[in-house]
Amino acid sequence: MTKNIFVLGLDDHNHAALRALPGDHRFHPLLSLEQLTQGELDMPALLAQAEQQLDSFDGTVDAIIGYWDFPVSSLVPLLCEPRGLPHAPLEAIVRCEHKYWSRLEQRTVVPEVVPNFAEIDPDAPHIPDGLSYPLWLKPVKAFSSELAFRVTDDEGFREAMEEIRQGAGRVGEPFQWVMDRVPLPPKVAEAGGTAGLAEEEGQGRQLTVEGYVHGSQPYIYGVIDSDCYPGTSSFLCYEYPSRQSDEVRERLIELTERVITQVGLDNTAFNVEYFYDPQKDSLLLLEINPRHSQSHSALFESVDGRTNHDAVLRIALGEEPVHSRNGEYAFAAKWFLRHFTDGYVRSVPSQEEIERIQERIPGLHVEIVAQPGQWLSELPGQDSYSFELADVFVGADSPEEAERMYQECKDALSFDIQDADHD
Repeated sequence: MTKNIFVLGLDDHNHAALRALPGDHRFHPLLSLEQLTQGELDMPALLAQAEQQLDSFDGTVDAIIGYWDFPVSSLVPLLCEPRGLPHAPLEAIVRCEHKYWSRLEQRTVVPEVVPNFAEIDPDAPHIPDGLSYPLWLKPVKAFSSELAFRVTDDEGFREAMEEIRQGAGRVGEPFQWVMDRVPLPPKVAEAGGTAGLAEEEGQGRQLTVEGYVHGSQPYIYGVIDSDCYPGTSSFLCYEYPSRQSDEVRERLIELTERVITQVGLDNTAFNVEYFYDPQKDSLLLLEINPRHSQSHSALFESVDGRTNHDAVLRIALGEEPVHSRNGEYAFAAKWFLRHFTDGYVRSVPSQEEIERIQERIPGLHVEIVAQPGQWLSELPGQDSYSFELADVFVGADSPEEAERMYQECKDALSFDIQDADHD
């Protein structure tokens, strides 16, 4: 019997990945990605619209899933709860996504990998006592890496706090609506949804541990290595499987199991980000995301033979996830082609050009992010320092082959961008 799966913010790329999963499923879009990520977020209106669509559906609603950050991560349990569908506890979701609350929980159970941090009022005139530069300043809730700033002095602090003061409410105020629906510790209630977080900088390579919780038991199914463009905090590529030592991976798994149990997640996927400094052999926990990363989906499919959507879907249907590693490739990577100044997009590679490149380089897939006729600063979900032009997915026999394939593709992709300061 066909199962009807409703997906919040369903996009074409992930729809194709979901349709490729085994089983008799029909996937239905529930609210558009634009509604969920752009403009003002009216949580009561979004919830009501989603409820109306589900109530008017002529058939069974067998599961509701999502793979995006807030508000999707909060809407899933709000929609599942009244229908008796499997879902993560809303309180646990908020406990992870409120960056200050999450840090408090982390410090309780894994203090050895938590940096010095402090909640900070957006009107604060100086950094909190006990912290020292360099610092990262960010809202307690925002989209992706928006409004996250690295600061090294008082002038940078004031400039970053002004940006946060002006922008934190766009996500923080709707997030407060969700916070009002769960019991909060006094410190978190006082901070609210629009406060800032200051924390000392982590060093090293970024690693992401991805897994799921089912029946209150965490299971880790992969560790991803992440590299940044030199001298920046902007991602250059994700690589799977991790090239770290067995000992480092075992430490990551043990830390992750402890912290995931502490925050109370269940019936959901998750990913936990860390920094690893090989010189000091030290780990630092960056953040907990109470969802899987759709950005890693193609990597898992290439190496494991199934995307990370599979575990999420099975949990949402009340089933036990399946584990395997029988993909077509031994190694996979996702590369981010970026531009580091704002600019007007005059032209991007045509679909015909992309298809020629993909035919010439088997195992490679290109997705264009920037579109002609827009400013790069208009792209949603960008970090504070760069703009994504294209994503390049590579399946290969080795890291060296993957990099060679990406460089060949990069050299063949042609973008015409007029920089914002061009006369």
